[in-house]
Amino acid sequence: MIPRTALPCLLALAALVTALALTVAQGSALPLHGWYLLDVALFALAVPLLRKVPGRQAVPLVLAGSVAVAAVGLLAPPRTSDDAYRYVWDGRVQAAGISPYAHTPDDPALARLRDPGLFPAGDGCADWDERPTAAGDCTRINRPAVHTVYPPVAQAWFLALHPLGGGVRGVQAAGALLAVATTGLLLGAGRTSWRAALWGWFPGVTVWAVNDAHVDTLGALLTVAGLGCAARGRAVRGGLLLGGAVATKLLPALALPGALSGLLARRPTRGDVLLLGSALGAFALSYLPYVAASGTSVLGYLPGYLREEGYEQGHIDRFGLLRLVLPDRLAPWAAGLVLAIVVFRVLRRGDRDRPWAGALLVTGTALLLVAPGYPWYGLLVVALVALDGRWEWLAVPAAGQALYLTGGQSAQQLSYGTALCVVLLVPLLRQHLRGRAVVATGGRWAPAPAPGREHTAREHTGREHAARGGDAPRP
Repeated sequence: MIPRTALPCLLALAALVTALALTVAQGSALPLHGWYLLDVALFALAVPLLRKVPGRQAVPLVLAGSVAVAAVGLLAPPRTSDDAYRYVWDGRVQAAGISPYAHTPDDPALARLRDPGLFPAGDGCADWDERPTAAGDCTRINRPAVHTVYPPVAQAWFLALHPLGGGVRGVQAAGALLAVATTGLLLGAGRTSWRAALWGWFPGVTVWAVNDAHVDTLGALLTVAGLGCAARGRAVRGGLLLGGAVATKLLPALALPGALSGLLARRPTRGDVLLLGSALGAFALSYLPYVAASGTSVLGYLPGYLREEGYEQGHIDRFGLLRLVLPDRLAPWAAGLVLAIVVFRVLRRGDRDRPWAGALLVTGTALLLVAPGYPWYGLLVVALVALDGRWEWLAVPAAGQALYLTGGQSAQQLSYGTALCVVLLVPLLRQHLRGRAVVATGGRWAPAPAPGREHTAREHTGREHAARGGDAPRP
């Protein structure tokens, strides 16, 4: 029998899963942006209702909801991104014993690896995810004339997925497993259930992590695991995981200052050195096999990608909020300065027992400054929100989704400007409400711990052990 306290949440969750299924299946009742708005509204309803469900009942509900939210992403091939086809190709090339950095997809030297799934014939490149090659063929692989942009741990992941059938559906299934595994990790790490649902039930998990199958999900999983180890004083293990996350999608490098929170306010410990050294070592070692095979070609299309996406000085497609108040040529420099100040604050005043708080601040700030048009970059933010509990930062990936649907400079400034207002105003409102609660109880109200503040004696013991030089014992 379903407990009465869980019934409203269960109904809201069922409505959310149904709406997500229709979103992926492109139901005709609403346009795509209408489905997205409905998904977000139902998510915003389901999570607060979950907070009213007792802990023992909430944990299986969160996990079951995570499985359902991930599963509906498998109902159709990728709908809004074609990156997964490049993953399939890179895995296929490696399975043939060839470095993925050595050739472009349209290179005639790799013609024997082509199949109709990636190189459809006879349809005139009519579908949204098809484009012509230089030779006049048709392919679903984006940017077929350039080398791959993905780092080595991502490449190892693509190779590992190749035996699943060598198709995009296997990549999607793997994305679903990663998404649910991240939810399980959040629950197992002692996160309160509603915080784990901030990841597991988030609509972007269905679309970005599963249906579009972005490898950012693997980076988010490794980052969550690495920060959890860092918080428990397991420096080497945490560093290896964080280095692996950076070697998956580079963006998790923004979480490293959080892992070293408070470093400038104390004498560095052996654990600090081990964490940073193991992260850098894992990143460098992951490149060695590919450097041996391809030399400097391991950079792939990364420099060209950064130019194409507008990260060079003065490009009008980036730094939208800063360009409201600064000349275009100064915006990248100002972004770097603001990010450096935030990193310094985390290294100086961050809480080493809550490394995810600093990681969220740095990562979220970086995305607000750069204002990317790819919402799946925000998957890392969603995972960090689930660790820390500051749900207002979910406005950042939501802004990326709004920009992805609409495009244009004004949409960039409006969407990310709205996200910035949410990030700044919600903490003020939260503080105001706590102040009113103190007044209402005659000053006898004791504030609840800040989001993510729950520590165990075991965690502090591990931290003390790490300060003496080494990883904490496994609990």
